[in-house]
Amino acid sequence: MRDGMVGRGGAAGAESGRLTGDALEIRPLTGDEIGAAMGDLAALRIAVFAAWPYLYDGDADYEADYLREFLSARDAVLVAAIDDGRIVGAATASPMAEQKPEFRAPFEARGIDTSHLFYFGESVLLPHYRGRGAGHAFFDHREAQARRCGADAACFAAVIRPPDHPARPGDYRPLDGFWRARSYAPIPDFITHLAWKEHGEAQESLKPLQYWHKVLD
Repeated sequence: MRDGMVGRGGAAGAESGRLTGDALEIRPLTGDEIGAAMGDLAALRIAVFAAWPYLYDGDADYEADYLREFLSARDAVLVAAIDDGRIVGAATASPMAEQKPEFRAPFEARGIDTSHLFYFGESVLLPHYRGRGAGHAFFDHREAQARRCGADAACFAAVIRPPDHPARPGDYRPLDGFWRARSYAPIPDFITHLAWKEHGEAQESLKPLQYWHKVLD
């Protein structure tokens, strides 16, 4: 299961990849760091995606396999939010051409070339750390990687839930405003369907996800 972003970031200020004061260190992981962090990253995804709107009933082995596969893609990047040596958030991205057919399908069905399109996977952050700039920093780093790799646009997919869903928290605030402030917009009728098991389900079921898109300057 993948998504566009879970967890709200605050102000930016992370072009260098590091934040100062009592804020988080946010930077891409490289080499052996990625392998060493795989277990922590899998647990982080399970913890964050268990909440609304994904309600994911995750499996650590599946998550570790997914992360290895995603990060083995050409030009993939993993950005981590680190607090005193502990990974408390992460975001991923890689070329759309490297994704599975179900991710590319809405574009290819319309004859759109995905060779210059970057796909942003998850952007997950533990609740305690939200509102401290991580969300913007995650996007800054991933957009920079997309540009370095020659992409002229970026996209992500966010789950669609009905407003009257019984599990929707009363104080839930969608991230649409945050995404739009970064110049992303939903692409009309660009929907993909991915399967995962959510809490209360006996088995996986397909869920619809809306693609959001931005032309990179």
